[in-house]
Amino acid sequence: MKIKDIFYAIAVVVLCAACNTEKKKEALQETAAFNHFVTQFADIKILRYQIPGFADLSLKEKQLVYYLTQAGLAGRDIMWDQNYRHNLSIRKGLESINQNYKGDRESDAFKSFKTFLKRVWFSNGIHHHYSNDKLKPAFSEAYFTGELLQNSDTELSAEAIAVLFNDADAKKVNKKSGNDNILSSAINFYAPDITDQEVVDFYKTADKGPKGRPIEAGLNSKLVRENGILVEKVWKSGGMYGAAIDQIIGWLEKAKGVAENEQQATALGLLIDYYKTGSLATWDAYCIAWVGATEGNIDWINGFIEVYNDPKGYRGSYETVVQIKDFDMSQKMKVLSDNAQWFEDNAPLDPSHKKKNVVGVSYKTVNVAGEAGDASPSTPIGVNLPNNNWIRQQHGSKSVSLGNITAAYNNAGGSGRLKEFAHDEEEIRLEEKYGQIADKLHTALHEVVGHASGQINKGIGQPKETLQNYASTMEEGRADLVGLYYLMDPKLQELGLTDDYKALGMAAFDGYIRNGLMAQLIRINLGDDIEEDHMVNRQWVSAWAFEQGAAENVIEKIVKENGNTYYNINNYEKLRVIFGRLLQETQRIKSEGDFEAAKSLVEGYGVKVDQQLHKEVIERNKQFTAAPYSGFVNPVLTPVLDANELIIDVLVKQPTSFEGQMLFYSNNYSFLGTEN
Repeated sequence: MKIKDIFYAIAVVVLCAACNTEKKKEALQETAAFNHFVTQFADIKILRYQIPGFADLSLKEKQLVYYLTQAGLAGRDIMWDQNYRHNLSIRKGLESINQNYKGDRESDAFKSFKTFLKRVWFSNGIHHHYSNDKLKPAFSEAYFTGELLQNSDTELSAEAIAVLFNDADAKKVNKKSGNDNILSSAINFYAPDITDQEVVDFYKTADKGPKGRPIEAGLNSKLVRENGILVEKVWKSGGMYGAAIDQIIGWLEKAKGVAENEQQATALGLLIDYYKTGSLATWDAYCIAWVGATEGNIDWINGFIEVYNDPKGYRGSYETVVQIKDFDMSQKMKVLSDNAQWFEDNAPLDPSHKKKNVVGVSYKTVNVAGEAGDASPSTPIGVNLPNNNWIRQQHGSKSVSLGNITAAYNNAGGSGRLKEFAHDEEEIRLEEKYGQIADKLHTALHEVVGHASGQINKGIGQPKETLQNYASTMEEGRADLVGLYYLMDPKLQELGLTDDYKALGMAAFDGYIRNGLMAQLIRINLGDDIEEDHMVNRQWVSAWAFEQGAAENVIEKIVKENGNTYYNINNYEKLRVIFGRLLQETQRIKSEGDFEAAKSLVEGYGVKVDQQLHKEVIERNKQFTAAPYSGFVNPVLTPVLDANELIIDVLVKQPTSFEGQMLFYSNNYSFLGTEN
């Protein structure tokens, strides 16, 4: 939406010229009074986040942020279609019912429908954003077809209706051992009849790029069968998703025109060329240019990036994050980047698996200005890119911590679950004093040092080829272990990152074990295995450490008189040694491409759940009303135009409702048909 109000814009400019001291004072007051909570439904809590520093940007920088956020939103529907082939038609049908239904909107059945719609919005489709299970409506198929569809003049295909209520396509992503992971996954990266073995065979002979500089084969395409032959439908202008990609390109061209420097403009130009051609060699060239564009206050993530949603780890989900530098925190955390080689040299790895030269690890704390695709409404708190190993080794990587997202989580939370699942008052005290900084440092160490650490042996393929469906959880666990190992190292205190490295490490170890063995179980249904890669890695790290320390009671399982279970760490120094041993082994597995060892670790420790303990955790958690998952609405960036329709300012407004934002997005950023 455009605002044509010159006088209001002038008033804003005058206000922005006010005293810096007063402005900082007002900003602090606003932060203190800011209401992060929006709404809650099912297992979801919706929050808001602020954009610190936006008002201090130059007009050109504000324009750059605005254009980049618009580019991100233009591709929003790509993520929906990637997640499941019926998602866009189902969303269109559900939104039509929501808009046009003429019946009783106060009935329990319609309220259940509204909750279901909100869950679908949050997950970018009909599969749960975290568990990957298909969302189950709490209303009947008869009510849906006989009441909602008929009384809203809404049409939906018989196949789409059926899939809402039957057991077909029950898992968006299925990485369980013993299954055909492709056939049993509903993700729309492959035609429904393609098998796991066919994918393996296809990429044995597919173009992998120059020797030593492999492209990310399959990253930006759907694998389909045409005339009996497997072919890739590339996501590009003129190809699959072309209508949305053309919109992305248009906004990126505007962004390039207001880039802060030549390096940014070069990177944006290559990103535009990539979207136009679909060339993965151009994608690599873009990633190299993007990694090198470190100057300026604005940065972005845009493309088909993370491969968690592909059971075989080839295809990237559409994702965008627009970032403003957090100047204060970035300076404080820069010390990790500056000392990346020290961490590598002192890691408990086999010397042959260490990098001799850790190149260009760039770490910043940033404030998010907008997100879309796989980053919204559920968002990461830290990112390390690019993912291509050879680019990381030769050109470095960028690691960012999303500071305002983390702040919003912290300001919207409570301490109830901590007090319920912590073993004693000392554990609670440590968490309350050091928990937040421990989390921030763990994220930083995970992203900056962890993902940048280690090297693959010569002649060994990429992890998605060698470790296959275990590659993602192994990599996340490896990076977690790097962070855990160094969180109780005096180096952190020497670098000025904490006033007490031992207390910091104790709080971090307590929190990780508490979450990995118990607290995270509130996120899955009783009887289910753990399947999401990050949850799996937290359990296999914690469970392996618990078992390894059993002889010396390093971590003690305690059942109190009331029957409640706790895990108490008796020896933090020995636990650190155990984390170091596991880190060495996970790096060996990656370096050598040891599939069987990865399978043994993940399946043996990370997937199966103690059902009695799970039942207990769920019962203990019933007293808490806060939902276990959180996500965000995005601030609305609104341009102020002069009489010539030129942008003279960009205003930040907070959305009042989750539903309102979702409908606004559907009305303004739907560039794809229901079948693509």
